[in-house]
Amino acid sequence: MGRRALRRIDPALDLSQHLKHVEELPQPLMLQALCRVAGPLELEVGSGKGLFLATASGQCPTRNFIGCEISRKYARFAAARLARLQRPNALVVLGDAGDFFQRLPPASAAAVHVYFPDPWWKKRHRRRRILQPPFLHQVERVLADHGLLHFWTDVHEYHQTALADIAAATNLQGPFHVPEQPAESDMDFRTHFERRVRLHGTDVWRVQFRKP
Repeated sequence: MGRRALRRIDPALDLSQHLKHVEELPQPLMLQALCRVAGPLELEVGSGKGLFLATASGQCPTRNFIGCEISRKYARFAAARLARLQRPNALVVLGDAGDFFQRLPPASAAAVHVYFPDPWWKKRHRRRRILQPPFLHQVERVLADHGLLHFWTDVHEYHQTALADIAAATNLQGPFHVPEQPAESDMDFRTHFERRVRLHGTDVWRVQFRKP
């Protein structure tokens, strides 16, 4: 399933409060520089068009949401969405998620969301998958006590491999099954990709893990 072309971003739209570049962030990072509401922080890896960030930040205005997206055009698109909605509690970091997570202080996030990451289908490319032990160590470090890792995929092999790596590389508790919720509208999905795969009748494996 190929991605549709993105809509043009209004050049007059100010993205400065909703788009940051990972290489411009200090290390270690002071979260006060990014979080503009006095509430917990949730992180998304691979924000795509930003549907999760836009929905979650509207539903939970007292929480901070930061998405990390390696594609410049998608990071800008997601940031523009947040800017149009005037969401002070959400932004997008453009860059590699591993680099971004290394800059975050320990126990700083209430949740990490990883929805439909690139499966890198060819065997020789699987080392590029985001849910590898080095990154999983960073996820565990960044999660606060009782923090949650949410992982959804439509690739059963990736689901099984990731679960094995999480069990071997971390002390996170789980996996806990997450039941599918019926959509109440055409856009009532966690991400645009979830909407597409469910409309095509594709199976989705949803689990979460908890830091003890």
